[in-house]
Amino acid sequence: MNGSAGTGSAKTILPGGTIGILGGGQLGRMLANAGSAMGYRFVALDPTPDSPMGQVSRQIVAGYDDLAAALELAGASDVITYEFENVDANVAAKLMEKSYVPQGSELLYTTQHRLREKEAIEAAGVRVAPYREIRSEDELRNAVAVFGTPCVLKTATGGYDGKGQWVIRHADEIPEAYETLSRAGTQLVLEQFIKFAKEISVIAARSSKGEIKAFPPAENIHVDNILHLSIVPARIGKEVIEEAERLALRIAEGMNVVGLIAVEMFVTEEGGLYVNELAPRPHNSGHYTMEACRTSQFEQHVRAICGLPLGDTALMSPVVMVNVLGQHVEPLLHRLAERDEAAIAAGASPKVHLYGKKDAVTGRKMGHVNVLAPNVEAALKWIKETTIWKV
Repeated sequence: MNGSAGTGSAKTILPGGTIGILGGGQLGRMLANAGSAMGYRFVALDPTPDSPMGQVSRQIVAGYDDLAAALELAGASDVITYEFENVDANVAAKLMEKSYVPQGSELLYTTQHRLREKEAIEAAGVRVAPYREIRSEDELRNAVAVFGTPCVLKTATGGYDGKGQWVIRHADEIPEAYETLSRAGTQLVLEQFIKFAKEISVIAARSSKGEIKAFPPAENIHVDNILHLSIVPARIGKEVIEEAERLALRIAEGMNVVGLIAVEMFVTEEGGLYVNELAPRPHNSGHYTMEACRTSQFEQHVRAICGLPLGDTALMSPVVMVNVLGQHVEPLLHRLAERDEAAIAAGASPKVHLYGKKDAVTGRKMGHVNVLAPNVEAALKWIKETTIWKV
């Protein structure tokens, strides 16, 4: 294979090699942009013609369960990775027979299922919210009586951006919550509601050769269950920041991660940390790294799967990442064409990233803006004063 070096199970894939990606969305696009700058070639497997990644790399247009297409991807690639965790783990396992997939299929298998994920987090010695598997309405009723309300019923697979979950605020909701979520045909899990002060996430990287590093925690604010802002430095104490980074590194090590893993956590008023969810890939809350850190999460992922030394994760500037949804695109584009007096006055430098998606549907992630500023307050002031995010 072109561009590879090294012996043993961990290979070094040098620039000039080809990286295959299962998935052709915005994460793949940003991986390709970062890796292309380093000299790598890319090929995506995605069923959507002219996908965001397909606009900047070669694309095989086929379903994720198309074995012939997966084998074509394997034949074209020196190393294969994935940009979202709902890839068929069986396809990933088959690819391991034909190509180099340093992330393996086990991590996918674990993080695709909330119960398996929680067990793996606990096995790494990290705390999660108390939970129970739910197999019947009676079990749900009994568990709610133990945990109290509010509590959160979730499907074990398939949930994202608030989908596949129901916050039970009163016992009267139990029958409808159980009936609605059980239609998904997957196991259910009930979680005790953690009264938290803030939500944060840490992106950790572990290379195929075992080197690990963490990016600074992001403080995350959601609107309608979709990430709205990631604020860095997070407005939490130094000890909490250091502990959050330690926990993320412990999970990356304990789960033998190769590449990135995003560790979402709740911070209690007392500074306690509970891990909420994991994502074994680049993550929306890590987009701030693109301009604000010495190494972006996307370059770091490429380095990790290719067996290169990991890059410096130091923060170079305070930053706030704000998501651009479908309803925000038009006012943002108009804003780009004008002299930005608000940014000049605040000393802010907004960096716009759009993903090349055709349809600007309300609530759909279309891009993001990284607002670099002397402090996060100045960045937040610019976001507020533009009025774009009031649309």
